[in-house]
Amino acid sequence: MKILGIETSCDETGASIIEASAKLPFVKIRANVLASSLALHSKTGGIIPEIAAREQLKYIIPTIDSAFKEACIKSSEIDAIAVTIGPGLIGSLLVGVETAKTFAYALNKPIIPVNHLFGHIYANWIDDGIKKDISFPVIALIVSGGHTDIVLMKSHEDILWIGGTRDDAAGEAFDKIGRLIGLSYPAGPEIEKIAKNGDPKSFTFPRPMIKSLDFDFSFSGLKSAVLREVQKVPTISSTFIANISASAQEAIIDILTIKTLKAAINHGAKSILIAGGVAANKTLKKRFEFEIKKEKLETTLYVPSPNLCTDNAAMIATAGFFQYKASSWKDITANPQLYFD
Repeated sequence: MKILGIETSCDETGASIIEASAKLPFVKIRANVLASSLALHSKTGGIIPEIAAREQLKYIIPTIDSAFKEACIKSSEIDAIAVTIGPGLIGSLLVGVETAKTFAYALNKPIIPVNHLFGHIYANWIDDGIKKDISFPVIALIVSGGHTDIVLMKSHEDILWIGGTRDDAAGEAFDKIGRLIGLSYPAGPEIEKIAKNGDPKSFTFPRPMIKSLDFDFSFSGLKSAVLREVQKVPTISSTFIANISASAQEAIIDILTIKTLKAAINHGAKSILIAGGVAANKTLKKRFEFEIKKEKLETTLYVPSPNLCTDNAAMIATAGFFQYKASSWKDITANPQLYFD
């Protein structure tokens, strides 16, 4: 089966062709094309929805054309179209959804509506050259600029949300902290790089909800604690930036690992999946590996390749394959408020 994936939930414009079979545990990418408007949003320190949607209108058709050329197939050869219907920015979602509906009508192909959050999880089921043996039950941590959630997967058909952030997402906390110390958007990768030269014990930042009995998160208090430290100093030196980056990152990673491993232990998870943009943070991955080994847990950690952690259409097409629910183009609508259903 060949599936065209379309992803336009935020500021990226993605199109991908994947090839999958029920006989194989993972899908293969035939093409994965991405057009980004990040340079425009970096100038404003964040995403402006109207600008994102206008850029996507310009890029969506050329991006899809590039995907077909890269995959060396004709549009008539695909079996279905998977498209992100939510959550996300309504203008951006409409660009992808209406384009997918047009292609489905013209090619007489079914559409698979995909929840963007499930897309991130299923990036782990893409063949990226790394040996995998993902076994259920699975605990998946979705950690990005817009979401921080823990999901229990007993199978591809049995998926349950068990916890999430009550305010800021972890990636959002990285970005807001980065703005406070003068870093560019998105700040997460820059904070990780700068933190290598800092002392993670130089500031004692709070770990909100780390001892709560549930699997929920909170990061707004951490951001406020960083703001108070910034306000104390007359000038922000490079040493101060490195130390505050290291300390803030340490706090975020502590919260994420402790909560996720607690969920894995409670539910007897055989596999732990990390997904979303923050999953590209190598320090986070190393901490998970260290804690799993230290606690002698009988669970295996999986993280997608960095290029598959951030928004892309291959993960949408993959989710579409494993959660195949074909619909007519007439029945597909964008839902910016979509969550776990």
